[in-house]
Amino acid sequence: MKLTVPYIAGDGVGPEVTAAMRRVIDAAVAKACGPERRIDWREVPAGQAAFAQSGTYLPDGTVAAFRACGLGIKGPLATPVGGGIRSLNVQLRQELDLYVCLRPVRWFKGIASPVRHPERVDITVFRENTEDIYAGIEWESGSEGARRLYAFLHDELGVSKVRFPETSAYGVKPVSREGSERLIRAAIRYALDHGRKRVTLVHKGNIMKYTEGGFRRWGYELAQREFGAELAAGRLEMDDCITDAFLQNALLRPEDYSVVATLNLNGDYISDMLAAQVGGIGISPGANINYDTGCAIFEATHGTAPDIAGKDLANPCSNLLSGVMLLEHVGWEDAAQLIYSALERSFAEGYATRDLASLMDNGKPLGTRAFTDHLISCL
Repeated sequence: MKLTVPYIAGDGVGPEVTAAMRRVIDAAVAKACGPERRIDWREVPAGQAAFAQSGTYLPDGTVAAFRACGLGIKGPLATPVGGGIRSLNVQLRQELDLYVCLRPVRWFKGIASPVRHPERVDITVFRENTEDIYAGIEWESGSEGARRLYAFLHDELGVSKVRFPETSAYGVKPVSREGSERLIRAAIRYALDHGRKRVTLVHKGNIMKYTEGGFRRWGYELAQREFGAELAAGRLEMDDCITDAFLQNALLRPEDYSVVATLNLNGDYISDMLAAQVGGIGISPGANINYDTGCAIFEATHGTAPDIAGKDLANPCSNLLSGVMLLEHVGWEDAAQLIYSALERSFAEGYATRDLASLMDNGKPLGTRAFTDHLISCL
């Protein structure tokens, strides 16, 4: 009846959105479940604050806490571009083998959108989380590693397609049958469990025939081998779409898609594009899950926004909705539904943080703390 949840407050606006998330979650759990259920929040260090304290951005104890509890939640963490440390988000996913990045995308009435019919967007994205570009296999231009790799490609494998070998940087994207199958299996099971018949494999197999083309082929083979009865009975439908075509189709006819399974880089583009259709990543949650071990870390999907940190302007909805996903993950559905209803009521009345309210027809902008108070009053 007491759930222990390690959490990383995060960098930039992270502490603000995390505090808001915890307040709303606690209030919803108390209202839905009474005093017999509660969450024991345990802060664990990561990011800039951890480095200032211990000289490391991701202490071993933080990873151990997530592993021991089997779940957790985190605010945004800063990642340098073009150098510096590798993404802490990626490191967590790799170390805990959280092979699914789960991104459900839906619209809330009242939220402004750049498309005419955002209500037609109801798509759950399963993005592979440990292979492809997240494997992080790269060699910098001009490095000894780049020179040796090109020599091997050219001399041993007969590769002659590199146009400027002396100045090229190189990246390798591993895509395995096992990694592809476990992601697609999770997507299919999710679809069946949630009454969503169609699973779409999104790929660039027309160009990368053995990596992304392999993902597509292995997906169909898995579906036929393990879910043949569901396919034959019409409870499951499988199709596929090339990534660039999907990006167009999802704008024109989003209702044609329900559950999407895709590789890492494609999934990054797809999930953010879909989020833009329903109001942006500020209102889109995410989770990193290993469906075999049950370990799951929920997270805000946006960045650290250092320009507004500490100014009571941050939008906590992404982190809050990720917390709602956590509640659903552990079976506390009543509390989760209370928060969905509170958000729907608040947005329908025009109450939101400035980033959302400024685009609404009847927008009533609130600061982070005032918006949190308003949501609690709506529970």
